[in-house]
Amino acid sequence: MSSFQSILKEYARSLGADLVGFCDLTQSPIKNQPNLHYAVSIAVKISDSVLKTIDNAPSFVYFQQYRTANALLDKIAFLLARKIEDCGYSALPVAASQSLGKNNPYRGVTSHKTAAVLSGLGFVGKSGLFLSSLYGSKIRLATVLTDLPLQSELPLIENGCGECTICQKACPAGAIFGQLPTTDGERNFDPEKCSRYMKEHFQDVGRGSVCGVCIKVCPKNKLR
Repeated sequence: MSSFQSILKEYARSLGADLVGFCDLTQSPIKNQPNLHYAVSIAVKISDSVLKTIDNAPSFVYFQQYRTANALLDKIAFLLARKIEDCGYSALPVAASQSLGKNNPYRGVTSHKTAAVLSGLGFVGKSGLFLSSLYGSKIRLATVLTDLPLQSELPLIENGCGECTICQKACPAGAIFGQLPTTDGERNFDPEKCSRYMKEHFQDVGRGSVCGVCIKVCPKNKLR
């Protein structure tokens, strides 16, 4: 591990990050900035006690922590990008909750999950969620893109879902297919169906913007 990666990792942790990883995406997701193909992957953990408040539907406590975790991640990514820029490199922080707008609401500037997987922090499960090796699915992610040469410190992790389909059975929207994600980019869940169900049934909690049931039931979480 390079000394600068060590500095970035310790800095991110001092700001509140629970997991920090590095990788080379090989290709920049930013068309006019092809050199931004390295990534810092950042994760913060959702409280076990908060997840326990979810019972077949989101809770106000979960919605509040979801927003707080996103805000924390955005701050960490912002400050990490500034630190990288102070050293003479370019850096672009990508927000925790991102979308390309109404025409493409289910995709963002870059995939946080891809950066986290390539950093060796975990794998994408049957739920479509990123499952970290330490905390399961009870995390939120953000990413910093940069031209600072970075390399992964951890080996890639094989998908660990096995025969488990608990998330598929628990999904109130029926949006999880119970299959592993494919290498050709085909989704293993239906984000539009998930979003539509949330807006129709959970309007009283965060105007139908969160659910959390698949996160709560995942056995990889090991809730205390």
